Amino acid sequence: MTESRNVTNALNEAPLGLFHLRAVLTAGLGFFTDAYDLFIIGAALVLIKGQWHLSGSMVGLVGSTTLIATFVGAFVFGRLADVVGRKKLYGLEAAIMGVGALLTAFSPNIVWLIVFRFIMGIGIGGDYPVSAVLMSEYANVRDRGKLVGLVFSMQALGLITGPIVAVALLASGMNDGLAWRIMLGLGALPALAVIYFRRKMPESPRFQAQVLGRAREAAQQLRVFSNNQVHVDESDSRTGRMTFGQFISNRRTLLTLLGTAGTWFLFDYAYYGNSISTPLIMKIIAPHASLIQSEAWSLMIFAIAAVPGYILAFSSIDKIGHKKLQLIGFTAMGLAFLGMGVIPGITSMVVPFLVLYGVSYFFAEFGPNTTTFILSAELYPVSMRTTGHGISAGVAKIGAFIGVFLFPILTKSLGLSGTLDITFAFAVLGVLLTLVLPEPANKSMESLTEKEQELQASASRVSAQA
Repeated sequence: MTESRNVTNALNEAPLGLFHLRAVLTAGLGFFTDAYDLFIIGAALVLIKGQWHLSGSMVGLVGSTTLIATFVGAFVFGRLADVVGRKKLYGLEAAIMGVGALLTAFSPNIVWLIVFRFIMGIGIGGDYPVSAVLMSEYANVRDRGKLVGLVFSMQALGLITGPIVAVALLASGMNDGLAWRIMLGLGALPALAVIYFRRKMPESPRFQAQVLGRAREAAQQLRVFSNNQVHVDESDSRTGRMTFGQFISNRRTLLTLLGTAGTWFLFDYAYYGNSISTPLIMKIIAPHASLIQSEAWSLMIFAIAAVPGYILAFSSIDKIGHKKLQLIGFTAMGLAFLGMGVIPGITSMVVPFLVLYGVSYFFAEFGPNTTTFILSAELYPVSMRTTGHGISAGVAKIGAFIGVFLFPILTKSLGLSGTLDITFAFAVLGVLLTLVLPEPANKSMESLTEKEQELQASASRVSAQA
């Protein structure tokens, strides 16, 4: 048990406990659903393209529509969660995901598939800031990177589940038209679990105590949620709210936004362009391979390269440093893309290409795929935390949209090697933009945003006096 202290200090200093695990699972289930819904379209599109005779540009549009919607959802839900509170939105974004996924399974034509994927994408976008901040605001200082990283690592399960489902359905001999509908519709199942667990979560104690000024409620709910593992008194320093105008006019927060949104944009261009287009890439390097073989290779890459990257990232990030790990990942990932782009003939050699492709995935997870999610959840003041994360995630999905939409087009005009050379350039820019960010490892979120917190408190006092 911890010594009794106010909500903020109690959370910052609390030892790892079962209530942290509950928060990880509650937030992480949402991110598992996000990952499955986003990436399963890659396998489904191979079947849909043949059934509906889609052009390359239409394939790119279907694959990227959800990402544009994710941009909208991240912006809207991120801002709303700072205005009305996190609790009122817990589960709502999951409901939108679930309904959208179910509707896609019954799409009568390509237009309705695009519409339903857009609806689902709004829910996915809304889940990004909610999942990340839900965890960061329950985390302690020492293990914050690990805990938020564990939430993000649920993406690994989503990445693996997609190819497993695809391989199982294809191997069963099921009709292609039914198989892709089941692939997409299954995304509704985990969304139901998310709704149930999210509705049982209390409001974020930090938000309640620091922004709403309800320290007594926050302390009581934290004692219950932690099963009395954390002893909390009922006082806290209220910081009030930073207005959106103050946020976008503050030089420090704008620089932070450039770093978090910019690096995430650059990374998502590379990551989503490759991940959703993995079946297309496999077709280029092994044109005579069956779809089952291509999906099996995708599963192998995710299981052998990506999953260890996720595990190593969350287990070591607080020791290495959040910013430092991002620099390492961008550098190594970029070099892997450069190798795939410049080594003569490698795009026609299956094994050497898959090795480098796997290395790029390992350092994507052991680096910016994990850290962009974490940094955006810890570098903003509490009253603008989901706003900052939502803007960063939304801008990132613009990068993802561009990557997914352009990848099939670029491979036709520049070839796979030329397309991967461009991806290398994006990784280099990611390294440079990471340098503008502070190192948040082993520091409280309150100390990272001290100047902005003072601005909020001052504005609240002036408002109260008026």
